[in-house]
Amino acid sequence: MVGKFGPVVLESPSYPFTHTEYYELEMGSGLLKFFWAFGGFFPQEALAEAKGFTNALEEELAEDREGVLRRVVNLDPGYLTEAQLVLATTKGYSHRIYLGDGIYAEVTMVYHGGSFEPMGWTYPDYKMPLVLRFMEEVRQGLLMEKRNYGR
Repeated sequence: MVGKFGPVVLESPSYPFTHTEYYELEMGSGLLKFFWAFGGFFPQEALAEAKGFTNALEEELAEDREGVLRRVVNLDPGYLTEAQLVLATTKGYSHRIYLGDGIYAEVTMVYHGGSFEPMGWTYPDYKMPLVLRFMEEVRQGLLMEKRNYGR
């Protein structure tokens, strides 16, 4: 991941992923989730390519269990700007924009009135205070980086 996206500059605390059973059949129970923020400026137009890369990495790391290839990680790239958090997904829906190659983009949160606000469709765990605090910390780092580089 570092070779593709740059150095990890922030890592969120991990937390139990208990908001859905969607991944349990494939990945088992007791799942943990966390976020990484990478340094540098991510080109927004590269989101579909990033999702293609993470999908390939998920396949590469998958394990054969009883003749079925099962993922051991679920990697969902996105980018954060001063105004929003955008995630990539392979699942189309009415509020998602098709980017090509089976990849969609979703505005998951917007920054408004001094904090991130989840949308009506935002996954429940993204509404947790731990996640909202982490995204704010990433945003603050982005603002500092922009000031340092005159962007």
